[in-house]
Amino acid sequence: MVPATSCVVSVLLLSSIVFADSDDDDMPRGLRNPTDCEVCKYLAVELQGRLDETGKVRGVIETGHGLDTKFKKKKEYKKSELRLIEVVHEPHVCDRILEYNVHAEREKSLRYAKGQSETMSTLHNLVNKGVKVELGIPYELWDQPSVEITNMQRMCFKLVENYEDDIEEWYYGPQDQPLIEYLCRDRILHHTNTECLSEKFDPNKKSDDEKDSSNGTHEKPEEKGDTGMPASGLPPHASTEQDMPPPPSPSVESNGKEEL
Repeated sequence: MVPATSCVVSVLLLSSIVFADSDDDDMPRGLRNPTDCEVCKYLAVELQGRLDETGKVRGVIETGHGLDTKFKKKKEYKKSELRLIEVVHEPHVCDRILEYNVHAEREKSLRYAKGQSETMSTLHNLVNKGVKVELGIPYELWDQPSVEITNMQRMCFKLVENYEDDIEEWYYGPQDQPLIEYLCRDRILHHTNTECLSEKFDPNKKSDDEKDSSNGTHEKPEEKGDTGMPASGLPPHASTEQDMPPPPSPSVESNGKEEL
């Protein structure tokens, strides 16, 4: 058996590992642009997350000029403009989109999530075991945001720019409606193509293909992760020295001579 340290796994650089930006009409094969619903969904998720973080702060802010306290106004931090600026712009909420990765083994909007996909986790584990894995790009670029994620961030910036007044209106209002409903369903999507807003990841839920496979109806096709490769292991075109087939045995002709 060949030692693991001498193994080389060669993986073709597939179109889904792309780290440069791309035009909407020029996406590599296997990739797609996020929908408006998906962008707004994760914008709302990150905005709400920032609100939850800053909502833990207790205090009162004094505004006004001069040293005389008679001319200063006091306002609760939770309803202050300062908090809103910190939530949206310091740092910009859309920068959090770069923390997401493409989990291509998942469906619809659930393909976008934080953390490594199953495929990239498998490949990193191989490297940690001493296996040399070749993706055609430097190892330090493996976890850089893909083109789908950078496009999502760019679209997020546009949404904030175009709908910042609506965000402020919700913030200063009674907030009796969830932000994702107020901003996404009612104002950005106008109650059309809103299916992604109700999609939630369930790690225990099986896809239709997995159910059919467990019932023996047909063989489940291999899932694919960030790189477009099977999430359950190595891609079909990956090879190691252990996988090399043995040389064919010489065949014998009818005259008794071996054909070399």
